Amino acid sequence: MTDTHAPELVASCWTSAGAVAPLQVPETSPVPIADRVEAIASTGWSGFGLAHDDLAAVRSTLGFPALRSLIDDAGLRHVEVELLTGWWDESLSHEWRPQFDLLLEAAETLGAKFIKVGTAMGKPLDELDFLVDPLRRLTAEAALRGTRIALEPMPFSMVGTVPAAADLMRKVNMTGCGLVVDYWHVFRAGTTLDELAGSLDAGQIFGVELNDADADIRGSLFEDTRDNRRLCGQGDQDVTGFIKTLKSIGFNGPWGVEILSKEHRALPVREALESAHETALACFPTEPAPDAGNPADNAAITG
Repeated sequence: MTDTHAPELVASCWTSAGAVAPLQVPETSPVPIADRVEAIASTGWSGFGLAHDDLAAVRSTLGFPALRSLIDDAGLRHVEVELLTGWWDESLSHEWRPQFDLLLEAAETLGAKFIKVGTAMGKPLDELDFLVDPLRRLTAEAALRGTRIALEPMPFSMVGTVPAAADLMRKVNMTGCGLVVDYWHVFRAGTTLDELAGSLDAGQIFGVELNDADADIRGSLFEDTRDNRRLCGQGDQDVTGFIKTLKSIGFNGPWGVEILSKEHRALPVREALESAHETALACFPTEPAPDAGNPADNAAITG
């Protein structure tokens, strides 16, 4: 019997990608897409994400309508597509525009609720107003295709923290533009759970990514996020506290799980998905059981 109270978990793109890592050229999973969908569905997930290069490979082979059929047949309810960068710079439109067109097509055909976007790697900026109009343009175009834009702040990028990103969203002031809140980037940016709760509105949170990490950073921040993430509950961070904080704001899923590590990439994909799902699920606080009421009353009702 299915537990209707269990949280819905989404395998973010790298969680199911197998032996491939961000900034690898190309960022294409070696796992055939049909096998990937089957493995995701059979290990308890409610949805999954795909990166741009995987989407490009699907479009040129299987096709998005056929992938949508696979997704529907597998009973998966949530799809995420990513990642667009360079979008704030019109001089680079020859690079990012074709990527955005592909992501728009994928989102529309696959039913993705948002397209994830990022910003350039480097030191976080204090002044972000120059991003407002470009985000509004992306959001208006996404709305025409039935989807939304979700910015992911990262401590090694121009938009470095969730509080800064939340302020930016208030300036954009469009319901179709929000955030992806990745717990890794929250704690590596030094943002406390109290600061997180004080900066965010529930309506700004389009997606969440759960993961864990050791206390110490190894290598650069990017190297650490690419190679050293831990399964939820297996590191030194307060994953359960993060979940409780987001619930207190008003967010209640679906919950992405993004595991990036050398160890995770080395596992067979089904095994990697099973461990990521089980450990994430174990971090959710136990919900109180519904009030059983008076036993005598129940006996009278059930005869």
